[in-house]
Amino acid sequence: MIMNYYERNQAFISTDLIIADVLNRWPETIPVFLRYKLDCVGCDMALFDTLADAIRIYQLPPQQFLNDLQQAIQCSGKEEHG
Repeated sequence: MIMNYYERNQAFISTDLIIADVLNRWPETIPVFLRYKLDCVGCDMALFDTLADAIRIYQLPPQQFLNDLQQAIQCSGKEEHG
């Protein structure tokens, strides 16, 4: 499915999202996962684990992690129009 600009950048990041879905829909979030030292990028479990699972497993600050993902998505949208 091809998403238009509006659909792609309407990010509603929540803890119930599957990690692989986040990485595929918003590849600009990859640096956030790497910055938090998560092994999710390229991991087979990303197909099954949610963001809540990653937060629990890696003991991340939930709101800060979600905010950082959201910010990565929003910043990339601004750059496309800049």
